[in-house]
Amino acid sequence: MRYSVLAQVEALILGGSRTSTAVRVVAGRDHVHLDGRPVRVSGRTIQRWRAAFLEGGMAALEPKDRSRTQTSQALSEALIAFLRDEKRRDPRASAPELLRRAQAHGIVAEDQPVDRTTLWRACRRMGLATRARPSKREGDMRRWRYPHRMQCVLCDGKHFRAGGSRARRVALFFLDDATRYGLDVRVGASESTELFLHGLYDLVRKHGLPDLLYLDHGAGFVSEDTLAVVQGGLSAWLVHGQRKYPPGRGAVERFNRTASEQILRALDGATAVDPGDGALTLRLRHYLERYNDTPHETLGGDTPRQRWEQGRALRFPEDEADLYRRFVVRQSRKVSQDHVIRMDGRLWEAPRGLGGSWVEVARHVLDRRLWVPHEGRMVELAPLDPHANATDRRGRPEDDGPLPSEGVPHTAASRAYDRDFLPLIDPQGGFPETDDDDESEEDDQT
Repeated sequence: MRYSVLAQVEALILGGSRTSTAVRVVAGRDHVHLDGRPVRVSGRTIQRWRAAFLEGGMAALEPKDRSRTQTSQALSEALIAFLRDEKRRDPRASAPELLRRAQAHGIVAEDQPVDRTTLWRACRRMGLATRARPSKREGDMRRWRYPHRMQCVLCDGKHFRAGGSRARRVALFFLDDATRYGLDVRVGASESTELFLHGLYDLVRKHGLPDLLYLDHGAGFVSEDTLAVVQGGLSAWLVHGQRKYPPGRGAVERFNRTASEQILRALDGATAVDPGDGALTLRLRHYLERYNDTPHETLGGDTPRQRWEQGRALRFPEDEADLYRRFVVRQSRKVSQDHVIRMDGRLWEAPRGLGGSWVEVARHVLDRRLWVPHEGRMVELAPLDPHANATDRRGRPEDDGPLPSEGVPHTAASRAYDRDFLPLIDPQGGFPETDDDDESEEDDQT
C-alpha cells in the first residue's frame, strides 16, 4: 500500500508536477488498505515514506516492530515499582504528585528531567488508576428491563406537524417497559402538565395502576401536580431519566423513531388529515393497535400483545369515584379578609368565617374544581363574581341577636325605669300594691 502511494507521487513528478504539489494531490485521495477499507495518508507521512524509499528501497517501507512493553522503556525499574506501590495506597494521586513523591524519596534526582506524560502513560499500560474522580457524565450505565407488565410505564413526547396547515402538535406515547405494549397516546398543542395528567387518567382507567413511571425532564413531567398525583394519588414511584442521555430512554426513543417513520411523517402536509387534537388522538390510537400486533425483534419474534396478555394480574381502582379522588391534590392557601382565595391565577369565594385564616384547599387537577373544609364538611368553591356581589343583598351577622338560651337582658336602666314609672293597674286589672300600702297595714295592726 505504501509503494502504491509513492508510485502515484512519482507518476505526477514525471509528468512535470512539483514534488510538493504531487504530495498534496495524492494526500487528498482515498487509498485502499489491505483489508479493503479506504484510508487517507497525510502529506507529512508521504514525504517520510519517500525519503525512506530513496535511502533504503522497498525494505525501508516495511513497518517497524511496534511490540510494546507492559511498563515503560524510558523509566527505571525502581520508579515503576514505586508507581505501583503509591497507586495502590493512593489511587487518586496525580502524575505530577507521584513525580514529586519520587523525588522526595530519592528515586528520581531533582535535576533529572522526567516527563509527566511518560509517567501517566506508564500508569495506563500497567492498568493503574489515572483519574482523580469519575467524570460528570460517567455512571453505572447498564441496560435494564422490568419483568412484569405495568411495573414500569415509559412516557415521552414526540413533536410533529399535521394537516395541510402543518400545525404543530405533540403526541405523548405511553409504553409498557416489560412487554413494549403501546398503552395509550394523547395529542395536544404543547407538552403540558394538563395533557400528561389527562393521558395518565385514561391509562389508569384502561390498564390499571402502575408501579413506576419513567419520564424525562419535559415541562409536563417535572411539575408539582405530576409529583403529587403519582406519589400521593397513585402511590407509585416517579423517576426522571438523566439529562442529555437519550440511551437511558432507549426503548421509548426507538419507539418514537418507529412511529415517526410509519405514521407521523405521513401527517405532515396531508390536506385530508384533521389537525384537531381529538382526531389525531383517534388516528394514533388506531396505529397503536396495529403496532401491538406486529412481531417485535426484542421480544424474540412475539408481538407486544402476546407478551401483554401473558403478564401478571392488573390492579385497578375500586370504582370511578376512587379514580377521581386519586387526582385530587391539596395545597395550603390563606383566605383574604373579604373571603377570597387565589388559585391558579383565579379568584374564588370562600365561606364566611374563614377570612384571614389558612385553609387546605383540595383541587382536582383535571376539571379544576376546588373544595375547602368548613364546619365539618367539604364545601365546593365558586369563582368570584364581583358584578353579582355588587347588587346582592348582604347577610346580617347572627352574633348581634340574643342567643335562645339567654333571653332579653334586664339592665339597670330598665329596672330604674320600671321602678319610677309603674303602671296604674297590674296584669290582673287591679291596682298594684305599693310600699305606702304596706306601711298603713302595719299601723292598723299596731
